[in-house]
Order: sequence, then C-alpha cells, then structure tokens
Amino acid sequence: MTARPRVWVSRPTFPDIVARLDPHFDVVAEPREVMFSPAELAAKIADCDAVIVGLKERIGAAEVAKAPRLRIVANLGVGYDNLDLAALTAAGVAASNTAGALDESVADFTWAMLLGAARRMGEAERWLRAGEWHGTRFTDWLGMDVRGRTLGILGMGRIGQAVARRAVGFGMQVIYHNRSRLSQALESECRARWVDKGELLRSSDFLVLALPLTPESRHAIGAAELAQMKPTAVLANIARGGIVDDAALADALAKHQLAAAALDVFEGEPVVNPRLLELDNVLLSPHIASASPDARRGMTTMAVDNVLALFGHGPHAGHPPTILNPEVLAAASPTTHP
Repeated sequence: MTARPRVWVSRPTFPDIVARLDPHFDVVAEPREVMFSPAELAAKIADCDAVIVGLKERIGAAEVAKAPRLRIVANLGVGYDNLDLAALTAAGVAASNTAGALDESVADFTWAMLLGAARRMGEAERWLRAGEWHGTRFTDWLGMDVRGRTLGILGMGRIGQAVARRAVGFGMQVIYHNRSRLSQALESECRARWVDKGELLRSSDFLVLALPLTPESRHAIGAAELAQMKPTAVLANIARGGIVDDAALADALAKHQLAAAALDVFEGEPVVNPRLLELDNVLLSPHIASASPDARRGMTTMAVDNVLALFGHGPHAGHPPTILNPEVLAAASPTTHP
C-alpha cells in the first residue's frame, strides 16, 4: 500500500479538531509548546507532506529545501510574516492562513485594551494590589472618555472593520487610512471616512493599528509619526510587533508626548523592551488578542480544512479556503488517499 501523507502539528491545539485529519493522514502533533531552533524545525518538517504551524515557526527557502514532500504550510494566524511566501511559492508549496476566524474576538479585545489604557486600569490595579488605596482625592485617577472622540484605524481589513463597527455604540467619529480605499458600501457600513496618513495621526484621539507586518509597514509608527499625534492620544497595537518602533514609543510615553498606549504585540517578542515595562501609561498583554475558545477553535478548524482541501478531502476539497498563493494550485495535482 502507498504510504499515507504525513502531517506535523507544531503545537498543542484542539485534539478533536485535529482528529479530522486521522482518516487520511499520519498525524504527529507536538504535546507541548516548544521553541524550535532552525535546525530542529527543518528536521521536523523534512519528511512531511503538510504542516500546521504557529507564528513562532519561521519557514523559508532553507527549510523547504530539506522537505521535498512538503505540499502545504497551514499557518495558525492571520498574519504570515513568519513564512517566506515567495520561497514557498517558488518551491510549489501552498501556504494558508486563518483569515476571518478571529476577527470578532480580536476586535473585542482591542476595545478592552483601548478602554483599559484610556481609563488607566492597569496602573490602578497595580496601585490597589500594592496596598496603596488609603483614600483618594476627587481628582485622582482621571482618565479619558471615549464617547464622542475620534477613532483612527491604520489598516482597514476585516479586523479594522470589526473594530470600526463597534465604535458606533460609543458615538465616535471613525477615520481610517489604508493602502486602498474601501468601497462606498463598506465605508457606510463601518461609518468610516478615509483620510491620508498625516491627518489620521493628527486627528485621532485613539489610534488602532490593524495592518499586516511587511517590509513596507515595519516601523510605520516611529518617532516622526508619534510626534504628529496629540499628546492626549492613546495608541493601540493589536497587529504585529515591528509595526511600531518600540524604543521610539517608550520615549514618547516617558515624555508624555502621548497619553497612553495599549500593546498586545512587541518587537522581538517574547522579549519586551524593558523601558515599556517600567512605564505606568502603557497597558501590556502577551499577544493574546485571539485567545478565546471560539477564535482559537475556529483558527484550528480553518488550518485543518486547508490541509484536507489541498489533498482533495473535506468540505472544501480541491479548494483550500484561505490559500495565500493560489498560483501553486494550478501546477499541483492533489491526490486523494483512501
């Protein structure tokens, strides 16, 4: 009998969902979270036909060259800056992400972070836990209301749009900047107005970053951009570390050139710029914006669906639902295995 294709899952996820692969593949799933070295990662994927990986696994030309059987890399995330898409495409390897599976959960979390930073909740909790609550003055702990303010969004994809729709309940004006303008229908649905980047920076009371990390977007918010923002503004990054120059942001926050920041992602994570850890006017979380059962199960389901589909199985047989390089499908001839 022909050997069944082999799938490697790089991290523990939801066994009941991964089990959908069992009738068609030999599946090896890691039982615990591991940070693999490049050599270890290459060895893990060397004899695989498909892999399901997280953002910490970086796969490019060197890894693909040692995996001649590899047909698809299914990424557990919307962003895919951990994948060298050009190298995968050149090698005829499909890549997929989980676009659409986590939009609403990330948008909810974005508002939690915005409100928390605006009302100084992280700082207040630390103060309370330290036993400092012996009495407060009427004018202590003043934060910023969001109602009636201007919400700016840099990057108006699915997540940005989900964030914008929630602003209606706060009576906010929504402005956005994107590489391409939304359709009139989507702008109307989101009650959002396109502006250039300079106006976005100058006018936003709350600025949310929801754009992918690319060579062009790296340090899209640096010292020059922060200098254009209001000193009362709040910046939230729920997209990718590297979009913000964290050192420049620490400077701006320390000098009160910016009122506050809310950060779920960081340059060089899991390492965080130590200056950010020392500041009270920044709310920090460990890249958990999609950490809800619905979102994480949905992401796993989508990754499994992509693998199944590439090999001619499942509800999307032959048509992986969130393929990033569909050109590889034209050259591929998926094989269905009993």
